[in-house]
Amino acid sequence: MSEATTRFAFFKGQIVPIESAKVSVMTHALNYGTGVFGGLRGYWNEEQEQLYVFRIRDHMKRFIQSASLIRIEVKYSADELVNIITELLRAEGWRENCYIRPLAYKASELIGVRLHNLDDDVTIFSLPFGRYIQNEEGAHVCFSAWRRVEDNAIPARGKIVGAYANSALIKTDAALSGYDEAIVLNEDGHISEMSAANFFMIRDGVAITPPKQSNVLEGIVRRSLIQLLRDEMGVEVVERDIDRTELYIADEAFMCGTGVQVAAITKVEHRSIGTGSIGPITDRLRNLFFDVVSGRVDKYRDWLTPVYQNEPVR
Repeated sequence: MSEATTRFAFFKGQIVPIESAKVSVMTHALNYGTGVFGGLRGYWNEEQEQLYVFRIRDHMKRFIQSASLIRIEVKYSADELVNIITELLRAEGWRENCYIRPLAYKASELIGVRLHNLDDDVTIFSLPFGRYIQNEEGAHVCFSAWRRVEDNAIPARGKIVGAYANSALIKTDAALSGYDEAIVLNEDGHISEMSAANFFMIRDGVAITPPKQSNVLEGIVRRSLIQLLRDEMGVEVVERDIDRTELYIADEAFMCGTGVQVAAITKVEHRSIGTGSIGPITDRLRNLFFDVVSGRVDKYRDWLTPVYQNEPVR
């Protein structure tokens, strides 16, 4: 990881030194998980000396939608949030890949389980960020004993802070058992997603992924990969329920998301997937994705927001 450190945050309506962006121990979101967050990546293109943020407006629209699910009013529009983030990144002056974390939360300092009659606020920070898991070319995963949160319990399509206790239980049990990640099932026994990433498998040349009603996050990287598979690689994509045992006989599998990006799954518990190495479709898709997010594919340049634009990079 980079030795560079975060210097600034957007907090209480302005960009401030990171050490000034602090909340009270009485903050409602800290006590009850009443917040939502987003996750975006910025990709540094050394040749162009440019930092590109991937699908920033789509992320901000989902961020606002997530907030609405738990009655948080974000007082900024998607375009205003885009401007805040690019200004924050310019202040940091990153010349490497980075991760951006917007957070909307119940900011009132009181005790009481509710969502109404509370103050809302937004904070944003960024940091240098490389791989979420080290073994992106061949992850070894397990099936988790925990189940994915149900939409009728906590809205699964929103990135709600409190819901990620479920993800933390899943991830830690997998990691302490020696696995890179874990696959999570629904209560009905079908594959939902990973601890914090979407899931795909390849069978007979077809890419298959759980549908939105399987309590999956409506991933922006997921949506982007579906388009790349169909339009650029000519691969059929099917969204349907997936049985656990289907993975055992799949030709390839991978996980995707802002954090994990595109990571091959080559082994599940004691079984190899396909040849036990990254498959040709996953490998080609990974390479295409990284070319797209780094600004090397003109056709998808509208997915990217340049941070530095016409000003020199610091």
